[in-house]
This record gives sequence, C-alpha cells and structure tokens, in this order.
Amino acid sequence: MTEQRKKILEMLSAGTINADEAERLITALEKNSTSHETDSENVKSKPKPKFLHVKVEKEPGSGCKHDNVDIKIPIMLLKAGMKLGSMLPESSKGEINAHLHDKGIHIDLNSVDSKDIDIIMLALSESSIDIDTDREKVRIYCA
Repeated sequence: MTEQRKKILEMLSAGTINADEAERLITALEKNSTSHETDSENVKSKPKPKFLHVKVEKEPGSGCKHDNVDIKIPIMLLKAGMKLGSMLPESSKGEINAHLHDKGIHIDLNSVDSKDIDIIMLALSESSIDIDTDREKVRIYCA
C-alpha cells in the first residue's frame, strides 16, 4: 500500500473526509500512477498545481441577486495556514472543531496536516468538483 493511499484511509477513518471523497482521491491517485508508469519516459511530469480555484457562477435567468465569485488561493498560503494551525492550543482546536461541526463541516483540525493538502491538491489537479443547480454552478479545482 502506498503512503498516499494509507494517508487517504487515515483521513477517512478520522472523519476528515467521507467515503465518496476517499474514493475520488484514490481514483485520482490510480490515474496519476498509471499515467506515470506508462508515459514516464516520454512525458515530463505535470507541474504541481499552484492555486486552488473556487468559482460560483449564477445561471442566466435564475433570479439570483448575488455576484459571481472567482477565488484563487495560492496553495502555499494553504500550507502556511496548516503550519500556523498546528501551533494553536488544543483547547482552541476543540472549539473550532465544534463550531465547524455545527456548520456541517466535519474536519478535525487535530488530524489534518500539510500532507493532506498535497493529497487533496493532487486529486483536484486530476479532476474537479462540479456542482450544478438551477440557480448556480460551483467548480472547485487546482491549476
């Protein structure tokens, strides 16, 4: 079992990600592994993504009154945030986890580290999270 696959399973067991997210991450790892094995001699490896993109666009005629959103977050900033988060006192992490849980975000700050960010960014560079509704389109990806 690869280190990355093991880390995904640890994130799943810790409740950091759900089963669907784990499956997508493992699929992206397998795709990446297969493509590197077959093309390693002929193709340069893809550069690591530098930004996490979050886009929200309202559907024409949907009646949405909000503006479109286009956020571009440097991955280095995410990693720096992870390092700063590791310096938080345990009691603060517990309070933050409780507030996130109340908002429906099931992430345990005690179990997330910068390696988790690498795995997630790898998966998002291979694919994207796309959500289409009658009112808006949401797309999250790395490039």
